[in-house]
Amino acid sequence: MIRVLGDIDAAEDAVQDAFATAIRRWPVEGTPPSPAGWIITTARNRAIDQLRRESTRADRHAQAALLHRLHTTDEPAPYAGSGPDEEGPVRDERLRLIFTCCHPALAPAARVALTLRLLGGLSTAQIAHAFLVPEPTMAQRLVRAKGKIRAARIPYRVPAEADLPDRLQAVLAVLYLVFNEGHTASSGDRLDRPDLAVEAIRLGRLLAELMPDEPEVLGLLALMLLVESRRPSRTGPDGGLVRLAEQDRSRWDRRLVAEGQALVRRCLRRDRPGPYQIQAAINAVHSDAATAAETDWAQILQLYDHLLAIAPSPVVALNRAVALAEVAGPAAALPLVDDLDLGGYHVFHAVRADLLRRLGRTAEAALAYDAAAALTRNAVEQDFLRRSRRALPGTA
Repeated sequence: MIRVLGDIDAAEDAVQDAFATAIRRWPVEGTPPSPAGWIITTARNRAIDQLRRESTRADRHAQAALLHRLHTTDEPAPYAGSGPDEEGPVRDERLRLIFTCCHPALAPAARVALTLRLLGGLSTAQIAHAFLVPEPTMAQRLVRAKGKIRAARIPYRVPAEADLPDRLQAVLAVLYLVFNEGHTASSGDRLDRPDLAVEAIRLGRLLAELMPDEPEVLGLLALMLLVESRRPSRTGPDGGLVRLAEQDRSRWDRRLVAEGQALVRRCLRRDRPGPYQIQAAINAVHSDAATAAETDWAQILQLYDHLLAIAPSPVVALNRAVALAEVAGPAAALPLVDDLDLGGYHVFHAVRADLLRRLGRTAEAALAYDAAAALTRNAVEQDFLRRSRRALPGTA
């Protein structure tokens, strides 16, 4: 619909109306043979009616051309490739829309945020959580990004091969954040959202086929596969969170581990390290250890040193401190954590709580666990943090 209408807001309205109509009619009339086709056709008809109502004499020629396109555009199937008149390197509808939203005319943060909103199934609040910014700030970014696309007439089209590299970093960031939301949901009663993780990996595989010579594409795919391999062991029989150190590694998906490790080896042979490749290598080291005690934390710390050098951020520094605590002890890591400006990030407080617990500073650890639990809206994480607090000796 965006491709045909050339307007994100109009397409969203049309599709939303189609889903609302489906909710009313399908329980009574039954689900149609092609649900996606029904939604698209209904959305198209809604857009036609809206255009006819709003058309004026001044724009009637443009509206007539658009109505002709709406009437004649072939109905696409879910995740369909391009129509016969749309030649180009990106054949998948969703991947094409990601590349469209990641247009260089948009600010980098806006590119990622807009794509997460349209394709990631993430609410404005969830995107704000991922960027560690207030929700109103993120809402303004999204409005500006959609307005820029409309005002600059940025087309929804198949990018030329020459356009792909300039958009790649934003596209990778989108897939990474969609996967992260799938791995640990920012809100809700479940720890994860497997549907998002599976979709991010699917798009990652398509991107790797499209750009097989880009090591960061392979690195991101390897990272997602290695992290996804641990999903079966991340929750216990009661649905509670299980820390990496306590996971039953026999439940890890060895097929995904092998595929991810093979991709890491391909990246190493390229010798063009980037942030996603280094993160994939860190997870490959974790996957090499048969038990938590056998983890090569010294190697992981070296990899975090490299990552911090090429992609410095407070979150990377926090993760490096976790590795340092395993190598040199919690007393070495805590001052580095305390220097980070991450007060609005629940993981920061959770890491502090664990380090303080290990140092025997239980009263401070309890406060840190409380702060972490107050900042996350994921019920499973909240339960884990509260149980950890209750397990502290000498605290109420």
